[in-house]
Amino acid sequence: MEMGKKLRMLREKRNMTIYRLTQITGISGHHIKGIEEGTRQPTIETLQKLLTALGTTLVEFFNNNEQCTYLSENERKLIDNFRSLSESKAQVLLIISSALND
Repeated sequence: MEMGKKLRMLREKRNMTIYRLTQITGISGHHIKGIEEGTRQPTIETLQKLLTALGTTLVEFFNNNEQCTYLSENERKLIDNFRSLSESKAQVLLIISSALND
C-alpha cells in the first residue's frame, strides 16, 4: 500500500480530521493532504510527528503487514511508565500483569 493511502487509512481509523491532525502536529493541512494524495513526500521528522499523533510508530507503519497496531492513550501511558521503572520493578509489574490476565 502506498504511504499516503496508508497514512489516510490510519487517520480515518482514528476518526481524525486533517484539521485536527494539523492542530496536534503543527503540520499544515495542505502538506498533510499532499502526503495523503501522494503529491508530496514527508521528511522522516514530519512522518514521525504524524504517526505519533495517530498512535503508531515508524516500525509499525513500514512493516509488510497491511494492519498496524494502534495504541490507545492509556496503552501509551502504560508503556511510558513501564520504561521508566527499574528492572526489578518492571519484573514485578509483569508478574502482576500476568496474574491479572489469567
